[in-house]
Amino acid sequence: MSQHARLPARYDHVGSFLRPQYLLEAREKKSKGEINAEQLREVEDKAITEIVKFQEDVGLKSVTDGEFRRTYFHIDFLEQLGGVQADVPVLIKKADGHEELAPPVMRVIDKVRHAKNIQLADFEYLKSQVSAGHTPKVTIPSPTMLHFRGGRAGISKTAYPELDPEFYDDVAKAYGDELRSLAAAGCTYVQMDDTNLAYLCDEHLREAARQRGDDPNELPHRYAKFINKVVAQKPPGMLLAMHLCRGNFKSTHAAAGNYEPVAEALLEEMDLDAYFMEYDDARSGDFKPLRFLPKGKTVVLGLVTTKFGQMEDKDELKRRIDDASKYADLDQLALSPQCGFSSTVHGNNIAVEAQRAKLRLVIETAQEVWGST
Repeated sequence: MSQHARLPARYDHVGSFLRPQYLLEAREKKSKGEINAEQLREVEDKAITEIVKFQEDVGLKSVTDGEFRRTYFHIDFLEQLGGVQADVPVLIKKADGHEELAPPVMRVIDKVRHAKNIQLADFEYLKSQVSAGHTPKVTIPSPTMLHFRGGRAGISKTAYPELDPEFYDDVAKAYGDELRSLAAAGCTYVQMDDTNLAYLCDEHLREAARQRGDDPNELPHRYAKFINKVVAQKPPGMLLAMHLCRGNFKSTHAAAGNYEPVAEALLEEMDLDAYFMEYDDARSGDFKPLRFLPKGKTVVLGLVTTKFGQMEDKDELKRRIDDASKYADLDQLALSPQCGFSSTVHGNNIAVEAQRAKLRLVIETAQEVWGST
């Protein structure tokens, strides 16, 4: 078991922010062929400079680029791995009239490999904008995204007659190459965003896994071994965290359920440094699963929602932190919003001003609970 890195502060955030209107307009122009990729990148650079200043001004210690260069938090990264192809996501209308994004399926059509440095140039720009005393954080999708949505059927049997160990080893090596390229550029903090373990808390999604031939009780343990293959390649001095996401498209969610079905595999078996766990409403269940948290690791409690603008009560947040500390040492807990404000380019139904207010609430609450660190 490795020595676990500590977070930059007792307060953090998941990473994505609402895109400014001028950036959305520039992306639209690029899609129509009215501007080229270089011109769009100039607009993105400007927006990222502004969101870095916003994060520093509000008091955050870890700083991201807001995921301003992405359309979807996962597809944009995964489809740049060699051997991976993404099906375009589509909007479907539900019976109640609401629109929902049908999850895009990532398909593995050839041997997975690190064909190029994916986040390096983006990180270098972010790092150039971040002031001393702040830590630039890179967010990437979890490698489990290449398996869960499509299962065995989504992975070429020609490339991988057997998944274990070849497929898992190749993906871990590709991730390791990416982490090494980032570390060489000075990156010390990477967060992997994982919907699949959260989905395995939801009985409907557990049944979907069964239907495609996977055992939802076995999968968390298999994914723990998978993640640990990536952790084994983590460069020295890098903090590697995971965010458990229950879906965050236009203020909707995709999964509900207590963390109990995955807690042991997640907290005890995965050799990660920190976990961002969504606890913003009743669908997340209670804090009992935190009893599996070993010494040295950190759970960041996502108690403040990014889905709606209504402000949480500070005293209630403190009460919930106290409740969580009955199962995990208070010294191993921290506070954040439950997810990003804009996991896809579309953004949540929340005002820009609410972003600032929510983050200030997180920081002030954390400082009152743990002190100024």
